[in-house]
Order: sequence, then C-alpha cells, then structure tokens
Amino acid sequence: MPVVLVANPKGGSGKSTIATHIAGHFANQGHPVMLGDVDRQQSSRLWLSLRPPQVAPIRSWEAQGEGSVVRPPPGTTHAVLDTPAGLHGWRFKEVLALADKVVVPVQPSLFDIFATREFLDRLAERLSGKRVPRIGLVGMRVGLRTLAAERLREFAAQVEMPLVTELRETQNYVQVAAHGLTLFDLSPSRYERDMAQWAPLIEWLES
Repeated sequence: MPVVLVANPKGGSGKSTIATHIAGHFANQGHPVMLGDVDRQQSSRLWLSLRPPQVAPIRSWEAQGEGSVVRPPPGTTHAVLDTPAGLHGWRFKEVLALADKVVVPVQPSLFDIFATREFLDRLAERLSGKRVPRIGLVGMRVGLRTLAAERLREFAAQVEMPLVTELRETQNYVQVAAHGLTLFDLSPSRYERDMAQWAPLIEWLES
C-alpha cells in the first residue's frame, strides 16, 4: 500500500493543500484512500469534515494526538499523511518509516529554501543506511518567469532532488478547500492550467 508523506519544517508552505489534493486524486481514481493528520492544527481533518457526501470518499486516518501512528486498516489501498511544521524526534522517525514517497512543498523565498535545505539534510541523516523513500520537491506559489522561481530551480539542482512540478499562486485552491473539495473533484475543463501543473506530480506518484 503506497503511503505518501507530505512534510516541510516551515509553516504555511502548502502541506495541507498538497496532502488533500493527493488524497483527492487517489479518491477520484476509485482507490480506498485515507488522509491522516499529525499536525496539531488539524487542517486536513477540518477539511475532511467539510467534504460533501456526494463526492469521492476519503476516510480519516486517526493519526493525530500523542500516541503512535498506526497503519490504516485492511481495505485501504492508498494513504496520505499531512505533517506539522517542525516535526522531529520519535514521531518524525515513525511517520518516515511508513512512507513510500515524501513530497516536500517549498515556496521560492530565501527563508523557505533555507529551512527546506536544513530539513533535507536532517532527512538524509535519518535515512542513512535505511530503506529510502523517493523524495520530490514541489514548488508552491511559483511565478514561472521570476527570479524567485529560478532560485528555486537552482536549489533543487544543488540538493540533487527532483523539482517534480511548480504550482502557481491562485485563489482556486482557497475556494475549493472552503468546501472540502479539490480540483480533482470538479470539472477539469474549469481548471485546465492548474491540472496541467499537477500532471507531473501525479505521474511521479504513480510511477
């Protein structure tokens, strides 16, 4: 069962947007998917409570609190974990051990890039000599023809991590999240530009 971990040490990096949309994609492909939230803010859990009953179902993975993160029950084929800023210690080790792929959303600002570099170094230390999940970066709120975007691409090359895709800044994500939805729950023709940006990440997740 593939488990996707969405992680970044910096708050506001777009983790919940990525996590809910990955879960939304899996659900709309007909997979029994669970979305877990080990963030104390419980953004993904709140989002699930808003999700309309008529759209593709996503179950809640009870992964919050101070106890151990348990594996999803039988029948689940895909799982996504949303994590808090500053995740560390035994809990970081625990969720990392579950992951098949780690998606790291990063905004193209100097502060976000610096924080992400430290996180990737810490991640490499944790994974030394162990089973290594695939790790991919996702640019968030990226203006495609900006100096900040170029800085982000240079950063990905320096850390030798794939920059899987770049998502633009748009109110579309805010609007759908307010109703417990993702772009994958709605007509693709309404969001052609955004769906095109998601295509490389979907291909990476499914490869």
